[in-house]
Amino acid sequence: MTTPLVITVISADKPGLVESLAQTINRHGGNWLESRMARMAGQFAGILRVDVANDQLEALRIDLEGLSAQGINVQVAISGQAEEPQQRTLQLSLVANDRAGIVHEVSRVLASHGVNVESLETECAPAPMSADLLFKAEARLGVYPQTDLDALRDALENLTDDLMLELRDAD
Repeated sequence: MTTPLVITVISADKPGLVESLAQTINRHGGNWLESRMARMAGQFAGILRVDVANDQLEALRIDLEGLSAQGINVQVAISGQAEEPQQRTLQLSLVANDRAGIVHEVSRVLASHGVNVESLETECAPAPMSADLLFKAEARLGVYPQTDLDALRDALENLTDDLMLELRDAD
């Protein structure tokens, strides 16, 4: 019998960081199933899903938390296996002039329409013909069948006059 875990990690970026995690998980017979990891502003952050035998769970948790001595901060959560409600998956692409609060505005609209943000990537980049910064976002969204997509699109477009968005099926 195994236990599914979700592990988050953050550390100053340095060579060997992923190897330290992998070695610790492997030492306890854990199976590294999936992960998302990135370097940002000199920090390394990641989230991963691991299965581990029940009799190794506590030892793995202790060893992962022990990585803090190397400056690697780890949190371990037992993953729930609850059945997820059926949702349609959409891809949102959004571009607007950058300003403080734009992520809050967009996420507030999504939440008010019952939309689940499954993944989100954002960046600010200079506009092609000017020095103005553009905010760009790519999001994978879970939407229930009863969600009014036209109302969602209208609410997002009404946030600001300079917003361009595309909302399409992700599959």
